[in-house]
Amino acid sequence: MPQHVPPSLRTQVPRASQHLSALPPPPRRIVFLAHRDLDNPAAGGSELLVDRLADGLTRLGHQVTLLCGGPAAYRDYRVVSAGGEFGHYLRARSAFARQVGDCDLLVEVCNGMPYLAPLWHRGPTLCLVNHVHTDLWKMRFGGPLTPAARIGRRLEHWALAGAAQHRGLLVAVSPSTAHALRAIGVERDRIRVVHNGVEEPGPREDRSPEPLFVAVGRLVEYKRIDLLLRLWERVRPVTGGRLVIVGDGPERQRLEQLAGPGVEFTGHVSEAEKHRLLCAAWLLLHPSAVEGWGLVVTEAATRETPSIAFDVPGLRDSVVDGETGVLAAGESSFAAAWCTLALSGHRRELMGKAARDRAARFRWDRTVRQFRAVAYEAVRDFGGGDACAPYG
Repeated sequence: MPQHVPPSLRTQVPRASQHLSALPPPPRRIVFLAHRDLDNPAAGGSELLVDRLADGLTRLGHQVTLLCGGPAAYRDYRVVSAGGEFGHYLRARSAFARQVGDCDLLVEVCNGMPYLAPLWHRGPTLCLVNHVHTDLWKMRFGGPLTPAARIGRRLEHWALAGAAQHRGLLVAVSPSTAHALRAIGVERDRIRVVHNGVEEPGPREDRSPEPLFVAVGRLVEYKRIDLLLRLWERVRPVTGGRLVIVGDGPERQRLEQLAGPGVEFTGHVSEAEKHRLLCAAWLLLHPSAVEGWGLVVTEAATRETPSIAFDVPGLRDSVVDGETGVLAAGESSFAAAWCTLALSGHRRELMGKAARDRAARFRWDRTVRQFRAVAYEAVRDFGGGDACAPYG
């Protein structure tokens, strides 16, 4: 028999308690829907971000699953493969229903091709955006594939704008990404910026006594390592030394054929070796056409290594021009900054210390806390309104 509560006691329940009981609980079961796992040979900054978020949330007591394409590695959180590199986009919904079942929050990692999760997921959905691929579609799919680039661009823009309708939130990794989202029609009040972090740096190793310049990243078109190799031919007679290219990818064979004297390709290296090279480097060189943030810039900064990059989205957020490195307007100014800083040890040292001080503001534990706050907000907003907000 139900216990009777006298009216006099019912009226003693505090208003605050009544309000809190009406709020949805924090998201305990969180699923990330992403293209790759961190162990995938093609993994990059986006995969590292998802791994750090998933690992950090797991440590905070959440039950985290990564549903991705390609191989699934063992981690402290659950990793489930939804199929091949591209086929998993079509199978994501069925794989979620079959292998995950349900969750309190689904985080769709939007890196170009969308999963359209808000169309089929009945619960709260959060969109995590590294960068909007507006100009990258035509770089990746040119010539006879140009129609595919146009379709991909329109689909991405439509999906991102639709994700924000009726209280949907999007997490951008930088102000540049937030600006790109606003440019395609996402309302400002639906965007939250959560920066990438870095690990607490270990002991620094020695700087190279001879000029050493390092570039780190996947060897793909938009990273523009071919441009860096052309500029090296102008810089090398002035500075001497070596240019080391760290990373692998589909462009490697072509780039190795373009490389002149003093260039070394390392392929994929361990984290320890990467940080040894960043300690030894005089400068980090980042010729990319666009980034979400440019994680390796902050990693180099923890090693007191300044960066030279182009003044493009993402990199203009991670590099403070004239303070932690140089943002070049064009190829000639990039080469000029490269030569100038190579010949000025004192200025490099000042920039390196400023870069280290700024990098101290970006740590993964802070990133995880900020992301969790947005996750709570996404669940709260969903609980307060329409459960099925359509696109269009």
